[in-house]
Amino acid sequence: MSGDEIKKLQEIASKLRQHVIAMTCAAASGHPGGSLSAADIITVLYFHALRHNPKDPGWTERDRFVMSKGHAAPILYSALAEAGYFPAKYLKTLRQIGSSLQGHIDMLSLPGIEMSTGSLGQGLSAANGMALAGRLDKNDYRVYCLLGDGECQEGQVWEAAMTSGHRKLDNLTAIVDHNKYQIDGKIEDIKTLAPFEDKWRSFNWHVIRCDGHSIKALIEAIDNAKKTKGKPTVIIADTIKGKGVSFMEAAPLSFHGSPPTPEQEKQALCELCKIKDIEL
Repeated sequence: MSGDEIKKLQEIASKLRQHVIAMTCAAASGHPGGSLSAADIITVLYFHALRHNPKDPGWTERDRFVMSKGHAAPILYSALAEAGYFPAKYLKTLRQIGSSLQGHIDMLSLPGIEMSTGSLGQGLSAANGMALAGRLDKNDYRVYCLLGDGECQEGQVWEAAMTSGHRKLDNLTAIVDHNKYQIDGKIEDIKTLAPFEDKWRSFNWHVIRCDGHSIKALIEAIDNAKKTKGKPTVIIADTIKGKGVSFMEAAPLSFHGSPPTPEQEKQALCELCKIKDIEL
């Protein structure tokens, strides 16, 4: 991939982050921290890796994406809007009564959503089902599942991971947004995941670790996963909660489920201002 193409994806990621700030501040509600940490991952998926068609969301040949950390809905909504699934101006309706942009994603309310999520730990099980269905149907689509690292404390994640490895679902790629924090504190203090990579390997997964804010590294990891045969792949993407906004990076717990104040919104958008004055 050329430098110009990487730069374009970086600009898209910046724009998605601006959307996250603007829409959560407009709603005075939402989960901005974990949305910002996942912005580069979502950008690479929707604007480089995924085979999808906004004009035909149910296209049989499409790749499937399950956002298991469904509370980070703002970053997915931003990507879907920028990809053309619905007008970007609709983002301003986040969490309003009657809006399809619920606090946790709902597959029945919005085009482009493959699975309703928000009850943590369930997404990988759904992704397994999609990957198995693709195999049975002899369809070559790929399935991607984004997990939170705090979510990986859930037992269902490991039950699902056992199934993925046992069934050798090499059309499945899990990505962990490893930002090191969950709602109550640091992952390592609440319930450590270590040895994290070894756990996945013991369940017969191919493991890749990369910088979750490097577009180049994420593309290389996804390309590697596509070439891996006989086992599923997990990409452990090291990220920063609140990435791109200095005061959010410095106080990640304060912005897990709370948006910036109006004054902080101006600062955040200024810091993210590679693309200015987005309209909501």
